[in-house]
Amino acid sequence: MPLFPGAEPYSADGGSTGILLLHGFTGSPKSMTPWGQQLAAQGHTVRVPRLPGHGTRWQDMNLTRWEDWYAEADRSLVELQRACNIVFVCGLSMGGSLTLRLAEKHGDAIRGIVLVNPAVHSERPDRFLLPVLQAVIPSFPGISNDIKKPGQNEGAYDKIPLKAAHSLTKLWKAVKEDIASVRQPLLLFRSAVDHVVEASNSRFIRDHVSSTDVTEVVLPESYHVATLDNDAETIVAGSIDFVRRLS
Repeated sequence: MPLFPGAEPYSADGGSTGILLLHGFTGSPKSMTPWGQQLAAQGHTVRVPRLPGHGTRWQDMNLTRWEDWYAEADRSLVELQRACNIVFVCGLSMGGSLTLRLAEKHGDAIRGIVLVNPAVHSERPDRFLLPVLQAVIPSFPGISNDIKKPGQNEGAYDKIPLKAAHSLTKLWKAVKEDIASVRQPLLLFRSAVDHVVEASNSRFIRDHVSSTDVTEVVLPESYHVATLDNDAETIVAGSIDFVRRLS
């Protein structure tokens, strides 16, 4: 199946610090590769995997579940752990959910995590109907390209695959149940205006992780896909400093 332009995984081999970057639900590596390239320019070893079902057709996502996305993230992390002495994980939106799950499962093997508009729940009123709707309706209108900066495209689907969305809620449940086991240093970026993920998600994460080293940065000029938006350089600079400090 052909990929969207820019949806290819990105990989760069560098020094002994490895950084894994995970894209969001219905998105693709296109939203994370520019960030990854700038981290690689600092001499780091970087992986930006394409999560199963993403970057091709929205129908392909309905054939996958959260365990499939997590398995690919975990595989990429283990690859980095074998090649590097220190490993960090960064995630956007659902990529942030997966980052938290990796942190819960891998503990001190992850030196620190960076989250950008992470999701652990939704306040959409139709969320209560999702278990029924996903059995009879294949998709809803999409939530892609919530970007304030003109001319940007994250390479995401224009539909929400409902079977995959229902599975995503199960990932969120698992993350929330174990979130107190997240103890790694945490750098959290949150857009002041986000039309996809509510601010209550970042608040819940901040209030329930056990991390003692937590920094939250509010992005004033970006919407949900902040990695491609007006504050992208703030994310890059902040993550470079975060990695440097903890390495």
